[in-house]
Amino acid sequence: MVQDIRKHRFLEIFGIVVIVLALVRCGVSGVGTVETTKQKEARRTTQAAEAKEPVSQIKPVSTKYLADGERPHRIWSVPSYQKAFPDVNDVQIVAANRWGVKPVKNRQDAEARKDELVYIGCSPYYIIDSLYSSIPYLVPRAAILLQDIGEAFFDSLQVKGVPLHRFIVTSVLRTQEDVLKLRRHNGNATENSCHLYGTTVDICYNRYQTVEDPDGPKRREVRNDSLKFILSEVLNDMRQNNRCYIKYEVKQGCFHMTVR
Repeated sequence: MVQDIRKHRFLEIFGIVVIVLALVRCGVSGVGTVETTKQKEARRTTQAAEAKEPVSQIKPVSTKYLADGERPHRIWSVPSYQKAFPDVNDVQIVAANRWGVKPVKNRQDAEARKDELVYIGCSPYYIIDSLYSSIPYLVPRAAILLQDIGEAFFDSLQVKGVPLHRFIVTSVLRTQEDVLKLRRHNGNATENSCHLYGTTVDICYNRYQTVEDPDGPKRREVRNDSLKFILSEVLNDMRQNNRCYIKYEVKQGCFHMTVR
């Protein structure tokens, strides 16, 4: 009889403990917050550690950007570039027509449209490649997006302990004359290109520029693939936050992106 009472009492206490723990767990996970880049990196690192899955990792060159005792965050990339960035021209052209300018005829026309376009030839976060078929102008909305991507890329490099690099913009605003010349030797060039509207840029994913002191020690080299992984994380976050449409271009070696 005594054993039955003790057993019954134990089951009651055990059940109460289980309920309390479940309520606490639900309360913690139910708190809705907007994640910053660092919080997303911390969450991904925790998930990787729990799952014990092999992920790409770069040994840190410096921890001066990390908080005391904070370990460099892992590099995740995206499961598939084609699946993460599938937005074809038919999708991007809708946003280009909504947010862009009337297609620019030529260089002279572009110079006369400076009340609608902003010059993006200089930034601490990215560099403009030698442009042969486009000019460095964007509508303000797209210029702000590009700047935000650059800042987020720097932030992600820092929390991962990776030397700072600037990504390279290979194509910006194309005039109608540019598109016509491009189509003469590139049959894949689209006549109704999103680049005509000042809403679209191509970001190279296989070349980067190292940020270093010209008079200081040479920075440790980082593989372009590793930098591509980090850039793809940033772009994926921007796309999921409805900031842009992105197409992964294999032959052109770039992320083709239009503001939305």
